Amino acid sequence: MGLRGGAVRGWGDGGKGGGGERCSQRPAWDRCLGGPSRRPSPSRLPPRRGGVLPSPKMAAGRGGAAAAGTAARANSGRRGAARRDGGAGAARAARGAAGGGGERREAAQHAAGARPCSGLSAAASLQDAIRTLNTLQTNASYLEQVKRERGDPRAQLEAMRGFLERSGLQVEDLDRLNIIHVTGTKGKGSACAFTERILRGYGLRTGFYSSPHLVQVRERIRINGQPLSKELFSKYFWLVYRRLRGTKDESQANMPAYFRFLTIMAFHVFLQEKVDLAVVEVGIGGAFDCTNIIRAPVVCGVSSLGIDHTSILGDTVEKIAWQKGGIFKPGVPAFTVPQPEQPLEVLRDRARECGCPLYLCPELDAFEAGTQVLELGLAGSHQRSNAALALQLSRTWLQRRGYEAGTDVLQDVLPGAELSAQRSVPLAPTFCPSDAMIQGLRDTEWPGRTQVLPHGPVTWYIDGAHTTSSIQACVRWFRQAALNEDKPQDGSEVRVLLFNATGDRDTAALLKLLLVRFWGAGGGMLSLGPTLLQVLGATWWSCCPSVLLSCCLPAQCRPPFRGAHSPSCSPNTPPSSHAGLGQPCHFDYAVFCPNFTEVSVAANSADQQNFNVTLENALTRCVENQKTWTRLMEEKGGPWLPAPLEVGGLLQPDPLRGALLLVPPAERPLNSTSLVFPCISHALQWITQGRDPHLPLPASKVGAHPHPVATSGAVLLQEAAAIRVLVTGSLHLVGGVLKLLDPTLSQ
Repeated sequence: MGLRGGAVRGWGDGGKGGGGERCSQRPAWDRCLGGPSRRPSPSRLPPRRGGVLPSPKMAAGRGGAAAAGTAARANSGRRGAARRDGGAGAARAARGAAGGGGERREAAQHAAGARPCSGLSAAASLQDAIRTLNTLQTNASYLEQVKRERGDPRAQLEAMRGFLERSGLQVEDLDRLNIIHVTGTKGKGSACAFTERILRGYGLRTGFYSSPHLVQVRERIRINGQPLSKELFSKYFWLVYRRLRGTKDESQANMPAYFRFLTIMAFHVFLQEKVDLAVVEVGIGGAFDCTNIIRAPVVCGVSSLGIDHTSILGDTVEKIAWQKGGIFKPGVPAFTVPQPEQPLEVLRDRARECGCPLYLCPELDAFEAGTQVLELGLAGSHQRSNAALALQLSRTWLQRRGYEAGTDVLQDVLPGAELSAQRSVPLAPTFCPSDAMIQGLRDTEWPGRTQVLPHGPVTWYIDGAHTTSSIQACVRWFRQAALNEDKPQDGSEVRVLLFNATGDRDTAALLKLLLVRFWGAGGGMLSLGPTLLQVLGATWWSCCPSVLLSCCLPAQCRPPFRGAHSPSCSPNTPPSSHAGLGQPCHFDYAVFCPNFTEVSVAANSADQQNFNVTLENALTRCVENQKTWTRLMEEKGGPWLPAPLEVGGLLQPDPLRGALLLVPPAERPLNSTSLVFPCISHALQWITQGRDPHLPLPASKVGAHPHPVATSGAVLLQEAAAIRVLVTGSLHLVGGVLKLLDPTLSQ
C-alpha cells in the first residue's frame, strides 16, 4: 500500500517503506541462530577488508571446507561460463576476463555468508525470510534516518552505496550486469516486461527487477522471466541479511528499508546467477531512487509521464520529469515515448546537462510495414507506446553489446546540437523488427495489467491503474473489452467496480473518470424513452437511482442504451469511437475495500502484509472513497442519493454468515449503490454470490446481508446472466484479488 497519513517514506523506497507499527512476530534470525542472545554481531563474522569479505581460503579457515568448496566451484563455473553459442557466451567470457577479480570476490562472499538456517525446510526458511524482510518496513532507526535526510535526498543515495558495500559489493560491480534502466509514471513495468521478453528470445539469460509484487515477493526478482525460486530467495535473503546485520556498529546502527534491501538483494542474485543482462525498473522517481546507484547502464528508457507520488516527486509534471531524467548518464543513450511539450523539454535539458544522447521513440505504427500488424501480449491501445519503447531499448542493447550490428545505428547527438523547431528531441530511427522481437512482443505476459479472467458467468477485468492518465487508459480498455463480449440474450448484465486507492493520490479525480453518466455531449440528461417512464412512475423514479433500476427491470422495460452501457452508443457504432472521456464506464455497483485479503492479520500471507497501515486507517480511507463516490453521484445524478457514511462504529457482524459489512446509516439505504467491505475476500464473496467456480465458497452459508443494498444486490447478482467486474485503483488490491482468484500464483 502506498503512503498514508504521517507515514515517512524515503526517496527510492518504491515498494514498502518506513512508518506504522512494529512487527510483533519474532524475527527468523532469532530462531535460526538460537535465540535473541545469539544475534549476529560484528565480532562473530569474518572481518571485512576494504569492504570485501575473505577469500575462499580464509573462508575455509573460518567456515569449514564446505565454504571453500562452494567458492572454488563458483570460480570454476565462472571460468567455463561461455557455454552458449554466438555472442552470448563470448560476451560473458569477456566480462569474466575483464572483471574476474570482482567475480572471485563475489564467489568468496557467497561462500562465507550463504549458509541456510539449519533444521528448517525450504518453505519454512522462506517464510522466516519474508517475515524478517517485513520487519524492515518499520525499522525505527531508518525512520529517524529518513527524517534527517529528507532535506538532502542525495544523502540517501550515499546511504544506499554504504548499504551495498556493507553487503559485500561495490558500485563498480554493477557495471557487469549490462543494465537496462527504465523509469516513468505509467507503463514502465510493461515496457520492462516487453524488453525482457524480447531479449530472452535471443537466448540471453535475463534478470528482471520490478516493484511492487502482486502475490509473492519473489515476483520482484526474476530470472529468465520466472520469479526467483523459494530456495534461491531464501538463500540470497539470508546471505545479504546476515552480512548487513554483521557489519552494524555504533556508526552504522541501521538496516536498509524494505525496497532498498530487495534492490541490494537483486544485485547479488543477478551477479551470482550470472545473467547476461538485467532489466531494472525504477521504484519512485529516478534521480534519488535507490536503483540510481547504477552508474553505467547500457541504455535507459522513460515511459509516459504523469502525476503521481506528489509528496515525494513534486506536484507538477515538470518537477516529476526532472526527477525521472535523473537516471540519464553521460554517453548512455536514452529513449522516451512521446510526452507533453513542457516535460519533454525538461527531459531534453536533463540529458544535455550530463551529455546523454536522448531520442524520441517513433510510434509503433512506424514498425508495421505494409500489412504487418504487431500483435501484443498485453491488451490496450496504451501498450503500443510501451512496446515501441521496448523495441528501441532491446535493439540498442543488442547493438551496444555486439549481438546485432544493424544498418540504422544511432548517431550521437551533441549537447549543443540544433534541432528543428517542431521537435526538441531527435526521433530515433525505425527498423524492421526481427522475428525474435515480433515473437517477444506477442508472448509478453505481465499479470495485473489489462488482464481478463473469464470465470463462468463472472468475468474479471483487472488493471492496476492508479493515476489519472492510467485510469483513462483503463477506462478505454475496459469499455472496448466489455463491448466486445457477447451480450446476454435477456440483457441481464450487472457491472461492478471494485476499487481502492492509497497514498497521496487524488481519489476524486480517479473515481470521476470511472463514474457513470447519463449526459450527452451538450450536458443535458438524455431521454430514457416513454416506455421506461410509464413503467417507473414519478414516485419510483424519485426514490431509486437509475443505475440500480436499469438492472432491476425486465429486459423489455430497460432503457434502449442498456445493451451498450452508454446513452449515446449505438449497437452499430464501432467501440473505438466511444472510448473518449465523455463516455465513462457504467457501473451498477461500486464496492470499496482495503488491500487486505482477510480481516485477520494472521490470515494474510506474509508476502502481502503491510505494517505501515492499520486496518482501521485503511477502512477509513475506503469510507472516504465511498463518500467521494456518493458526492460525485449527487453532483451528476440528482439529489436522491443518501448522506455519505460517517466514520465510527463501522464494523457490524452478519449473524447469518459471519462476514462483516460496513453499513451506512442512511434513511433510504436503497438509494445507495456503493458498499464498503473490510477485506478483499468478503467483497469477492458478495460480488460473485458463489458463481465463480475458481473462488472457494466461505465455510458458512452465503446468506443475505442485513443491509438492504447488499440484499437486493445479491438477488440481482445471483440472477444475472453475466457479471462483469473491473478491479482497479491499486496494484496491491489487484494482487490480493489475483491471490484469491488464482491460487496457483501462491504456489
